[in-house]
Amino acid sequence: MTAPTTTLLAYIPSPPQGVWHLGPVPLRAYALCIILGIIVAVWWGDRRWVARGGQPGEVLDIAIWAVPFGLIGGRIYHVLTDWSIYFGDGGKSPIDVVKIWDGGLGIWGAVILGALGAWIGARRHGIRLPAFGDAIAPPILLAQAIGRLGNYFNQELYGRPTTVPWGLEIYERTNGIQTGPNLINGTSTGQVYEIVHPTFLYELVWNVLVVLVLVALDRRFRIGHGRLFALYVAGYCAGRFVVELLRSDTAYTFIAGIRINVFTSALLFVCAAIYFVVATKGRERGLQMYHPDRAEELEALGVVGYVDDRYPDDDVDDERESEPDEDDLFDSDGEMTDVGDDSTVTEVIDKGIAEHDEETAIDPDLDNAADSAPDAADSAPDAADSAPDTADSAQPDADSAQSDADSAPDNADSAQPDADSAPDSAKDTPHTN
Repeated sequence: MTAPTTTLLAYIPSPPQGVWHLGPVPLRAYALCIILGIIVAVWWGDRRWVARGGQPGEVLDIAIWAVPFGLIGGRIYHVLTDWSIYFGDGGKSPIDVVKIWDGGLGIWGAVILGALGAWIGARRHGIRLPAFGDAIAPPILLAQAIGRLGNYFNQELYGRPTTVPWGLEIYERTNGIQTGPNLINGTSTGQVYEIVHPTFLYELVWNVLVVLVLVALDRRFRIGHGRLFALYVAGYCAGRFVVELLRSDTAYTFIAGIRINVFTSALLFVCAAIYFVVATKGRERGLQMYHPDRAEELEALGVVGYVDDRYPDDDVDDERESEPDEDDLFDSDGEMTDVGDDSTVTEVIDKGIAEHDEETAIDPDLDNAADSAPDAADSAPDAADSAPDTADSAQPDADSAQSDADSAPDNADSAQPDADSAPDSAKDTPHTN
């Protein structure tokens, strides 16, 4: 008797349809996934932008510019690389170029033209684009992962035939007129057309992994100045390069037999890697993510901007803290302390003398005033002590003045006898030859 066999993982079935109708209004899974990705990117991007010092709501303000530009750019890239679908024998007419809801967006065109729209919006709000790109890089890649679910519903972006347990079943679809696996508006007939590599799922998983790596690296190294956005581009391109080599769905533009997206992925990977290496290291601090005029407006409102939780003090505080305090040069015992550099005690003393000489050269009166200040202070008590003595001596002087006045007649009377005796004295004095 043969033992029953079990399959650990059956093939992944494709959805029976990608479009539902609510009356006359079609609800397309592809469009819903794109919209959901945009909502998630704006919500998460705003949280990341605020955490990096930005203002709430600015991500939405810029998304109003970036999203339309991105959709148009993605459609243009798709039409340029698959132009024969619309202008050749691809089965569609030129008017279908504007039917973006039928699918067909090139991520490279969306990124390039979306970046142009983001730059316009950022300039209008005084925001530097590199800093903004770092904040929204992981959310954008997560939005791309969500958008890949739309490819699943449309039965597109699949790989070569395979027998792996996780292979994707591609069904025949019909719209009542035509039958084929690529009918986006059709419904499944239940007949398996082919079992292929789910390359949309590979890219989805890769995108989520890169998102986790970007977030981890950003938290660990505080990446800024557009370098995190460059890592996003490089990481996505590395995965997309491999996915493109596995794809077997219809493509209309090749170079040397290789899909054009392979070359695009390689070229953008190199450009992103170069930017990451040469760009400024570290992350914008304070209000550096804004242009000067906008930064001044926010500073006037009391906005601080980004403060690194590992280094909360700004550069000015760091410089002030690096300078030794004069009071810290000596300890409680009067011994010289470590001044924070290799200066000797003599160098420190000479430096202080030199600074004093410079101040004296600028204003010599400072030195004279400093020297005379102690003498003036010492003489102040002596002047105060001598004040009573001066008052006491005033009374004797007044009394002696009266005595001198009384003795004046006596002196006058004695003057006459002296005058009379003067001739006699002259006669008695011998002459000496």
